[in-house]
Amino acid sequence: MMAPHDRSSGAPAAGFEFRVLGPLEVLVDGVARPVGSSQVRALLTCLLLEPNQVVSMDRLIDTIWEHDPPASARTIVQGYVSRLRKLFAEGGADGPEIITRPPGYLLRVDAERIDAHRARALIDRAHGLGPAERSRVLAEALTLWRGAVLADIADSRLYQTVAPNLEDLRLLALEERIDADLDLGRHHQLLLELSTLVNRYPLRERLTGQLMLASYRAGHRAEAQARYHALRRRLSDELGLDPGPDLRELYEKVLRDDPTLRSSPRRAEPALGVKRPIPAELPPAPAGFVGRDRELAALDRLLAERERGSSLLAVLTGIAGVGKSALALTWAHRVEHEFPDGQLYASLRGYDSERGPLSPGEALSSMLKALGVAAEAIPVELDDRAALYRSMLAKRRVLVLLDNARDPDQVRPLLPGSAESMVLVTSRRRLDALAVRSGATVLPLETLPTESAIELLDRAGVPGKSASEPVAAAQLADLCGGLPLALRIAAARLAANPARGVSDLVHELTDERNRLHALDIDDDADTSVRRAFDISYRSLHPVHAETFRLLGLVPGHTFTADAVAALCDTDPPGAQRRLRALALAHLVTEPEPDRFGMHDLLRVYARDLLSGHDEPAALRRLLHHYLVVADHARRFLRPTRDELHFPSATRPPRIHDRTQALDWFDAEWPNLVAAVRAANARGMHEEAWQLARLQFNYLSVRCPWEDWIRVYTDGLASARAVGDPTGEVLMRAGLGVAHSRSGRLDEALAHYEASYRVAQANDDASRRAMTQINMASVLFRLQRYDEAKAHCQDALRVYRSLGDSYFAAGALNNLAMVEQVNGEREEALAHLREAEALYRAADDLDTLAMVLNNCGEVCIELGRLDDGERYHHEALDVALKCGSAMRQAAAYLGLGDAARCRGDLAVTRTRWETALAIFEAEGSPRAAEVRERLEALAKTA
Repeated sequence: MMAPHDRSSGAPAAGFEFRVLGPLEVLVDGVARPVGSSQVRALLTCLLLEPNQVVSMDRLIDTIWEHDPPASARTIVQGYVSRLRKLFAEGGADGPEIITRPPGYLLRVDAERIDAHRARALIDRAHGLGPAERSRVLAEALTLWRGAVLADIADSRLYQTVAPNLEDLRLLALEERIDADLDLGRHHQLLLELSTLVNRYPLRERLTGQLMLASYRAGHRAEAQARYHALRRRLSDELGLDPGPDLRELYEKVLRDDPTLRSSPRRAEPALGVKRPIPAELPPAPAGFVGRDRELAALDRLLAERERGSSLLAVLTGIAGVGKSALALTWAHRVEHEFPDGQLYASLRGYDSERGPLSPGEALSSMLKALGVAAEAIPVELDDRAALYRSMLAKRRVLVLLDNARDPDQVRPLLPGSAESMVLVTSRRRLDALAVRSGATVLPLETLPTESAIELLDRAGVPGKSASEPVAAAQLADLCGGLPLALRIAAARLAANPARGVSDLVHELTDERNRLHALDIDDDADTSVRRAFDISYRSLHPVHAETFRLLGLVPGHTFTADAVAALCDTDPPGAQRRLRALALAHLVTEPEPDRFGMHDLLRVYARDLLSGHDEPAALRRLLHHYLVVADHARRFLRPTRDELHFPSATRPPRIHDRTQALDWFDAEWPNLVAAVRAANARGMHEEAWQLARLQFNYLSVRCPWEDWIRVYTDGLASARAVGDPTGEVLMRAGLGVAHSRSGRLDEALAHYEASYRVAQANDDASRRAMTQINMASVLFRLQRYDEAKAHCQDALRVYRSLGDSYFAAGALNNLAMVEQVNGEREEALAHLREAEALYRAADDLDTLAMVLNNCGEVCIELGRLDDGERYHHEALDVALKCGSAMRQAAAYLGLGDAARCRGDLAVTRTRWETALAIFEAEGSPRAAEVRERLEALAKTA
């Protein structure tokens, strides 16, 4: 047991705490826990830096191995994740959790348990506080740094990309704290600290400026000037630069003893003689604003890096209710001091339930009046009004906020010509034309991550309620889809009835039929999710509106143009155009190229719009699309061994090899699972069991046990519902394989025996023999060897009489397993070699890898180590080629056995540890066997 650590500022009193502001540490109840190798630490750090966000598998692999990952990188990452899950299990139900979510993993954790998040939160909170409190809060944040950031993984790529950012964050907090101390008149106390910092960071101009100011106020004018000249010379010699304008201005003030240097600066008030009014039209910033750090920082950068010669233009876009106006107003109030000549505001009513869009002429009239132009002096013609508006803003620094714009034509006349002003636009459409023609920076807004969503529930509702029901609060945030409008309405409902628990509202929202109704307060679009969506939907072209409605039928979370073409009975290019139009309106998203998605609440809304009569035909077209492509793709993975065939009526799917087939299944897997379930629920039973069967070849390679059992259970229910004996045999056989591979042998045998009875009743000799091979494999593992051998021999006779060499190979393999345990190793090896030749001829790589591993195992038992290693190496190559993680693990296990026989314990340990990582990642019961071997090996070392 390691000694308890001191708790960092604001750290949780119990449970997990994660520290990245120094060497990585994981604490449980204040006691450090070992994490593992540097690669495991890098993976965990990557997840911790983006809590409650999906981090892709490709990014994790790139983080750990950069440009040279091993062939089994995915399976090794899965093994690392499995180890971390075991560590997190110590936290109980409320502890951190790593969730598999395509295309990678999501770490669900309370961000307050991560020191970097606490540091950022403290730094953000310090903004706007008085000097004394600001200094205290920032000093508290700085205590969270414990040394060199991530020093224990300093050789990783993650360190190179992340450590500098976290160090910059520390320096920012330090400089802000020093500013606060200077405002408090602590210049004498700061001199030594600042001198040390400037020597350590000699090119950081802000620190030099702070030291100059502290020296000046302490009466050391010469020292202040000397510090400036030292930096100027260094910048010139090393970078060929001069000091920036802020430092030059400070130096000039020191030279002339500017009286403003003697105390902290105050915002200048406008002179009494100003004749032109300074508009201040911004509506109040919304209460309870949370998150959006990335977007706020982007707007800050845009303002800080503005180029001379043209006005700034930024566009915030996103789905209805995502908080575009809230972000715009919050940021506008934060930076209003940057625009001393005023702030103009216009609601353009682009999507308004009561009134039509505001015309550019009306908007110009309103803003000209705000700028002091008398009503009678406003020109009649639009071009003249726009010209006067640009003239009024010339040489002035004004912020113009144009809220709820409908299209670029509504915005263009309202753009000032001044290089000093800035325009911020919000819209439900992307307004790409403004980016092309007017140089706009477009910032799309996503929904809030879970932690921010929960924070909004608290701020907008009953403070502390989420903390009392953390699991229900996370569920509520998920049911609201992270949409700020929905979250505010949910918070308002909780606040209106304080006695009501969060879990009660979760229960109400869980039923999709009631969800949108539950997220309405009244008929005001501002407090109704449905009304907000209605406005966007009614603006669509009829063809796009029909497409949007039919998308409510898509069972999964993503879809391609090909799938939508089938759904809408059109061609893929036409479907692509429809999806692009919906994406422009933020009614669908494009999370990756050519793959689209839809917010959960929009999907519910689309389903509510369906009339009913067009649903069955459209859903059948979509299911047929999945049947055609799945049937085509599975044929690249291994022989089909059934009579199902779904040729394409038009062009064949764009899948031409094994890699493309696996990629398609990987991308579509969640949709295929959902499609089988939807077909079963809608009574489309033939499609349900057939689609489940078409996934068998993929399932055999990837082995996602839980989904496999779920899909085949739905398929079995459908096959039985239509009384299809072939379907029932195939579904039960598939369930048997899944249960067998995951170690549930009794359940596997029950399914195999039931499939045997159905095949026998249907007088299907081939299927009956198949079920006997399946039963033999389980009976063997249950050590019922005589029964297993009898079934294998019966099945072999049947398949040889039918001339079916493929299934005969399966019987030969299983028969060899029985012979191996009975000591008949030469006979077993002969049968395995015969099976090997048959599987090579069939090009079934997954099963060939299994047989090669079995050959290697028997050879090692016969003492033929060279032959055994050769078989296992070939098995590994074949498994890598076909993508089978389980076969890879078995190959590493066998290679470790060979090394053990040779007495090479180091190689043995490495190979067995690799096998264990893969077995654990795949949830295989064989992991226990490997652990026992490693424990025994450790005792002999």
